[in-house]
Formats: sequence, structure tokens, C-alpha cells
Amino acid sequence: MPKHLASAMTEAARSIRVEQDVETVLDDIVHAAVASLPGVDHAGVTIIQKSGEYVTRASTDPVVVELDALQYSLGEGPCVYAMEAEKLVVANHLMDEKRWPRYIPQAYELGLRAQMGVQLVLDEDKIGGLNLYSTKADEIHEDVAHNAELFAAHAALALGFVRRKENLNTALGTRKMIGQAIGMVMVEFTVNEDQAFAYLQRVSSVTNVKLKDVAAKWVEAGNQKANAVEN
Repeated sequence: MPKHLASAMTEAARSIRVEQDVETVLDDIVHAAVASLPGVDHAGVTIIQKSGEYVTRASTDPVVVELDALQYSLGEGPCVYAMEAEKLVVANHLMDEKRWPRYIPQAYELGLRAQMGVQLVLDEDKIGGLNLYSTKADEIHEDVAHNAELFAAHAALALGFVRRKENLNTALGTRKMIGQAIGMVMVEFTVNEDQAFAYLQRVSSVTNVKLKDVAAKWVEAGNQKANAVEN
């Protein structure tokens, strides 16, 4: 592996471990990809939401967002095909490409000349794609493919790391809120902690509302009451 590429990969790996949000980590990765992969002028990362919707979470240039959105809306193109079918998709000499007849002419008008899409996989689940665009050359050389897959792997790891961290923070926040609600119920009904928690669970079950949402309503009501007293 060339030294400049090894350095970029090391920096990308380091960014995963730093205290950063997911957008910052992915932004570091796509910029490192553009700086390191020959023939790649722009790059972006698409995430598959739980709803199945595609969302661009990182990009090196506004044209990436535009090209991504075009593929999402048409339901075709290397980006979409890589996420849904093939792990690696290459489209060189764009106007000779026949696989995506609606996307290609519009993408060419936006300045695209070649494109590569790499599937992002985490724990065998398809979670998105790394999208590489060339607006200067008609070809992204096949030798780039292996290194592009390395960047895609880093992006997937970054998403997994940050998602786990975000889930942990959410869980801790929920636990704190439920604890606050339990305290309010204890004061309101003069009951102990176990009885207060059982009360919140019962309300959740009867109303078919998640426990955290029941707790949130108690905390919100308590805060409103406190503010009213202060005013």
C-alpha cells in the first residue's frame, strides 16, 4: 500500500476512536478517500434509515448530494445498485453505460463522467454505501476498487462505533429520566421506589405508551409545575 494511502487509512481509523459525532467521522473518511484514491474527485456516504429511506450523511461537495438525491428519487444508479445488490459497482465512460437509462443522462449533465459505489456492511447487514464520483476523468481505474473497499470498511466501522455510543447515551438519558419520574411519583403518592416504578409500568401498559414516554410526561409536568411556582 502506498505511503500516502496508508497514512490516510491510519488517520481515518484514528478518527473513529476520537470523541466525535458520526458526521465528523464520516466527513474525515470521505475527504481522505478523495485525497488518496486516483481518479476520484468527490465522495459521499449514504445511510439506509430504519424506514428504508436513503440519506446522505457525508459529502465532499454539493454535487455529491445532488447526484445522490437523483439516484434516490429515480431508484437507480451505481449508488442505489451497490446498496441493494452488488457489493461493488463501477460505471466508467458514463455515456456508454446502459444499465441506468434515466440516471445517466441527467448525471452527465451535472458533470459526472465515472462513478463507483461500494456497499457498507456491518455485522452482515447492509447499512449504506460509499459513493465515489469522477467529474474529470472518464474512468475510475479498477485498481482503486480494493482501496475503496477499505475506506468503505472504515466507514462501516465508524457508523457501528458511533451508533453504539449514541445508543448508550440514549439509554443513559432514558434511565435518568425514568429515575426522575420515579422520584416525582414517590412524592406525589407517598410511595416507595418499587411502588413508584410499578405505577409507571402499569400506566405504560394500560395506555400502550412506552415507559420512557410516560416518564417524559411526568418530568415535563413536574418542570412546568416548578416553573409556575417560581413565576
